[in-house]
Amino acid sequence: MLDIIDSISATMASILLIPLLGTGIYLTIRLKFVQLAHFGHPWKVIAGIYDDPDHEGDINHFQALSAALSATVGIGNIAGVAVAIHYGGPGALFWMWVTAFLGMAMKFGEVTLAMNYRKIHEDGSASGGPMYYIEQGLGKNWKWLAVVFAVSTIISSFGSGNSVQAFTVADSFNSEWGIPPWITGLVTASIIALVILGGIRRIGLVASRLVPFMAAVYMISALIVIASNIQQIPAAFEMIFTSAFTPKGAVGGFFGSTFSMALLWGVRRGLFSNEAGQGSAPIAHAAAKTDQPVREGAVALIGPFLDTLLICTLTGLTIITTDVWHERFTQQYDLSQLTALSPAAEIGPEGRLMTEPEFPAGSYDIIDGRIYHMETGQPSRIVYLEDISTVEGVRFVQTHPELEEAVPIKQGSLKVGEAGVMQVFDPDGNAAENVLIEGEGLLNGSPLTAMAFQRGLWGRSGAYMVTVAVFLFAISTAISWSYYGDRATVYLFGRKYVRPYRILFCIMHFLGSTLALKTVWSLSDIAVAMMAFPNLVALLWLAPKIQSMKEGYFSIKHVPYKDRIKP
Repeated sequence: MLDIIDSISATMASILLIPLLGTGIYLTIRLKFVQLAHFGHPWKVIAGIYDDPDHEGDINHFQALSAALSATVGIGNIAGVAVAIHYGGPGALFWMWVTAFLGMAMKFGEVTLAMNYRKIHEDGSASGGPMYYIEQGLGKNWKWLAVVFAVSTIISSFGSGNSVQAFTVADSFNSEWGIPPWITGLVTASIIALVILGGIRRIGLVASRLVPFMAAVYMISALIVIASNIQQIPAAFEMIFTSAFTPKGAVGGFFGSTFSMALLWGVRRGLFSNEAGQGSAPIAHAAAKTDQPVREGAVALIGPFLDTLLICTLTGLTIITTDVWHERFTQQYDLSQLTALSPAAEIGPEGRLMTEPEFPAGSYDIIDGRIYHMETGQPSRIVYLEDISTVEGVRFVQTHPELEEAVPIKQGSLKVGEAGVMQVFDPDGNAAENVLIEGEGLLNGSPLTAMAFQRGLWGRSGAYMVTVAVFLFAISTAISWSYYGDRATVYLFGRKYVRPYRILFCIMHFLGSTLALKTVWSLSDIAVAMMAFPNLVALLWLAPKIQSMKEGYFSIKHVPYKDRIKP
């Protein structure tokens, strides 16, 4: 079942890329490159010169942008960039830039619609987002599509916006400092509860303080790493641009990337990093105090610029300039992560088998962690494949509760099936427990970013900085996603169910820190895709209205609030 869910998740993510890119290109052209033509205006809005305290809404423009950014600036900026470079090579960063540029137009459009169709409740609080502009803009016959979006938002808020964040922090703290996951989960769940139970005003206030601080700390640290390798910057940019269009050959343990891999992973991580077109950010922006929908739409287009063009670029440059992206490092793998191959296997530039070699099926002795063929008594020449890299210097180790480090298996046996599947047994023929494979391979995800910071930023302190950044980014992401989920709850069930939702959100956060909820991750990825499809339908359908509102707003002169009030 998990394999089926994973397959559906990966397929939907790939299929979604075409409509996301297409919508971004269409809106960019239809709105006459709004992200360039009016790039200066949102900075004035964020500065507060147009803020009117009497306008309807809950929070000011800066707090609304901070709340939206706190959801997008997160684990994706640390791990997502590393994943894109791992699979697509340095050229993937170029395609992340392209998607950010197109995403700015999508963010402008969806937030403008969210503000135009938002609902103001009796107590003055606001609710908005795709579920409202789908129902009101497309008509009552399309309410089912709005319901699909709202349900998917709630599922995503429990999964990728919450449990995944909790697990990442708990796992990071456990590996760095040995802190039990349940303690980390209890602390982070308590922090989140203190914030979200106070509603959007407290969320906006906390986000407006936390987001600038955490972004500044991370960017300054990244700049220090880049500055320490400043001589590598010209070569890094040359590599980014050239490998974006031409295959990058094998370097070290890296098999190389093709144009399609660079494009696929750059677009995929770019779009899901800044969440443009997904429909989540409009929910936060809809709480802004303003009577001009386009004004908040202009603020929203800054999001992909800050998230992807700025922060993701700094992460990518730290990884490329420190050369850690194609180096091998000793690490541990689950048995299921590696496949046993014949030494004669020919491996292509994407890590795919170019031939059909016979897998070395059979039984092997394990002596002090090393593999020996039972018939010849000679060391095995099995090759192990993980993602796009072979793993060298393999040995089998076991972990025990009383030991801090894994130790080589003194004696046992390895059975390799025809599909390269491996099983380890003890001398009595019983399946061995807590077995890991230790070897040298390429890093991926947050460990890759942490290694870049460790190499360029004062040794282990650099890795600790990444761990702290993971903590801050994950907390901020969970806080904002709780608001997305509670607005979807209001739309579906009414405001009296908001508090139960928030309590359940905190419980799910704690559970996420203690369990490896891989199924929840895949289901939430599917839910994210199910959010995007209804939102993209509405964006394309209502594009003429977005264009009309945009042209009307920018055709008039906008006077600062202090010049409009009477002396």
